[in-house]
Amino acid sequence: MSTPSLEFWFEFASSYSYLSVMRIGPLARDAGVNVVWRPFLLGPVFLALGWNDSPFNIYPPKGRYMWRDLARLAARYNLPFRMPSRFPRNGLLAARVALLGDRQAWTGDFNRAVMGANFAEDRDIGDPAVIRDILSHLDLPADSLLASAAAPDNKLALRRQTEKATELGLFGAPSFITPDGELFWGNDRLEDALAWARRPQTT
Repeated sequence: MSTPSLEFWFEFASSYSYLSVMRIGPLARDAGVNVVWRPFLLGPVFLALGWNDSPFNIYPPKGRYMWRDLARLAARYNLPFRMPSRFPRNGLLAARVALLGDRQAWTGDFNRAVMGANFAEDRDIGDPAVIRDILSHLDLPADSLLASAAAPDNKLALRRQTEKATELGLFGAPSFITPDGELFWGNDRLEDALAWARRPQTT
């Protein structure tokens, strides 16, 4: 019986994606599920829904609740948390680099490091110097990866991946899609998505 996979759609600027990026590795290993990392951009998705900003900024009471909720959950999961001085940050470059790491051994480490930089260290992940520093600390070839990330074919690949997110009906991050196409949305649905991915597939 083949190992099931779970598509994990996340955004580096997404607060709740931070929690799932930091949690999904050991949970997926324990569940016997492969993680397929799917970085994408929420901006175009929000625009398609008629929003020109994060709903947490558009609706201030919702935003205030989200930051308090995030702090509570980070403490519960024993994750470091520092409210970013700017939200949302530009995750474009990080997403382009992450796309290069599709199914590579380093992708999880990179994604966690970028999320930690944004939501635990309050660093500007839109700054190429910050991404370069993260890559270097992971002993990855920063110069070549940054050059590849900026290549036209990789830029197009991220654009198409974001378009696919809209086509799949995604409206936020984190989102999870199981082998049978079931959609789960939100950090609080991560465990449910992993459990569903393990269900026997019917034909």
